[in-house]
Amino acid sequence: MHTSTASHRLSWRFTDGLTGAGPAVLFGLRLWASVCLALFVAFWLQLDDPFWAGASAAIVCQPQLGASLRKGWFRMIGTVIGAIMIVVLTACFPQDRIAYLGLLALWCGICAFGATILRNFASYAAALAGYTAAIIGASNLGATGGTSPDVFLLAITRATEICIGIVSAGIVLAGTDLGGAQRHLAGSIADLAAEISDQFRRVLVLAGPQFSHSQAERRELVRRVVALDPMIDQAVGESSHIRYHARTLQTAVHGLFQALDGWRGVATHLSRLPKDLQRQQTDIILRSLPSELRSLPNSATSARWTADPLALRRIYEESVRTLAALPADTPSLRLLADETAKMLAGMSHVLDGLALFVDAPEQRPPISRSSRLSVPDWLPALVNAARAFVMISAAALFWVVTAWPSGALTMEFVAVVLLLLSPLGDLAYVAAIGGVVATVGSAILAAIVKFAMLPAFETFPAFCGALGLILVPVGFATVRSTQPAILALLALNFVALLAPTNLMSYDTAQFYNTALGILAGAGGAALAFRLLPQLSPALRTRRLLGLTLSDLRRLASATRPPRLEDWGRRMIGRLAAVPNQAEPLQRARLLAALSVGTEIIHLRHMAPPLGAADELAAALAAFVQGSSATAIAWLHRLDHRLASDPDWRPDDAAVLRARSRILVMSEALSEHASYFDAGAVL
Repeated sequence: MHTSTASHRLSWRFTDGLTGAGPAVLFGLRLWASVCLALFVAFWLQLDDPFWAGASAAIVCQPQLGASLRKGWFRMIGTVIGAIMIVVLTACFPQDRIAYLGLLALWCGICAFGATILRNFASYAAALAGYTAAIIGASNLGATGGTSPDVFLLAITRATEICIGIVSAGIVLAGTDLGGAQRHLAGSIADLAAEISDQFRRVLVLAGPQFSHSQAERRELVRRVVALDPMIDQAVGESSHIRYHARTLQTAVHGLFQALDGWRGVATHLSRLPKDLQRQQTDIILRSLPSELRSLPNSATSARWTADPLALRRIYEESVRTLAALPADTPSLRLLADETAKMLAGMSHVLDGLALFVDAPEQRPPISRSSRLSVPDWLPALVNAARAFVMISAAALFWVVTAWPSGALTMEFVAVVLLLLSPLGDLAYVAAIGGVVATVGSAILAAIVKFAMLPAFETFPAFCGALGLILVPVGFATVRSTQPAILALLALNFVALLAPTNLMSYDTAQFYNTALGILAGAGGAALAFRLLPQLSPALRTRRLLGLTLSDLRRLASATRPPRLEDWGRRMIGRLAAVPNQAEPLQRARLLAALSVGTEIIHLRHMAPPLGAADELAAALAAFVQGSSATAIAWLHRLDHRLASDPDWRPDDAAVLRARSRILVMSEALSEHASYFDAGAVL
């Protein structure tokens, strides 16, 4: 009996293992098919270097359909820009080798800068624009870096080879994958919305004992909301419908942050109220909500969020209107009503996003907003640009001085590795070391295939079979690995070292020179990351906190405050840029800064009509000087002034709303006084 049970468990584990390995095996087969298709087309067209088509297919192919298609599209853009740039450089400096190579290195530095400030696949396009120019330029130069008049034809040929690889990977992926990025994104957004909504409801229903728990949960949820950004880019790659409504999805993410901010305001204020007043005021708020939002579920469930998001959105919007019109007789109750309304309004934006994934005939049109670039911190981009310029210049100088035939290849791969890995932040150096190891591994594998297997094969199917022995396991490992960039470099280097052509060359000296050139390029890039390292996660986080505090103080002292949506966009960009290694308290401080900035903007609009501009100016001046206690004292004086001003009734809606804003700001300053007083040490 025990033997039967053990056999059943072993069979179950084996079956479960095969099921779990299915996506990884399938991606390995897709990677193999993409490279083979690209090489077949390049061979048929008799291109000069068909291996670039195969290498492009290898690096574009991604485990997710949306990611692969999106990456392929941006790779085409980057390829065209890089090809145009190298043609322009050649035309401007046909005889000046130093200026030509120097400006090529400068262009790569500019692309490294762009790859850092842009996100997701737009970042990849910027990196590609740099190293495509380096590849075409190096292929066009002589042994010591002299230019050639054939650069235009070479640029067209190389761009054609790269585009063949991109299209081949897209055809294979689109023909074998129905796409799952949309489903995955919808599930993730619904899970987050359900968890935020239910945890917020627990704060209202249970009042007192939930504050410390909700604070920790809220900080973790901030990190999970930030992780939605690359998932949105993958979903955009799968569907033109999602692409058209991409701004609605971004607004949904902003809605999640808005909901977290409203939750923070409610929880912070309730934690400062006496127990009896907590219960009394939360009961009033709960009675103002419909029954669908009052019930406390046993566990968070996302099913109702995706079942009929439009119907649920109407409930949330009606609740927002009810809370906005709630007759409050105290600033405390007004604060709870307004912050709850903020939370529910954020959730209505989330439901707009979820409506994209279901049949929603009443779906709102895309929200038209400016797409101005907001850079959280310029320093990492400047460091990456300087590193790329210096190291590529050094590689070019080494090539010119030594006249090494593989020096051009070294410069190419210095550019490839630096530009691809620079946006990875503190993981770049580890990935670069992994790239060196991957280069050694790819050289060994390419040597085995090229010299031990290919001489015995005469047909293209046999050649493809030899490729499959390497590419299928590499694709399998890519899905299972925590460092897919390293395995992408292994696939790229393997195809580049194999250098398949219509008439194969088995020159061992050339092979070893090529392998040494690629290895020197990967090693030079790793050395560059070591000599000029990336900013550490701790330093980046401190800088983000410091820059945010500086922005807050400028906002408080500016004669004309920014628009509310501009401030929100800037702060959400900062929250998205916080490294994963940051402490939860640091994310909480950024969320509090978002709230303080929002209240400053509101109060600066509300104070003049109420005759309270002088007191507010004094409070903001104290805040600018780094004295939260003084600022809070002035805010309390302003609150007392509004409460006792004979020109205004204490229950006037405008007065109560202004006093509730004062409360929100005072409580945020008090909770994070050490941050708002001293700021982050840079």
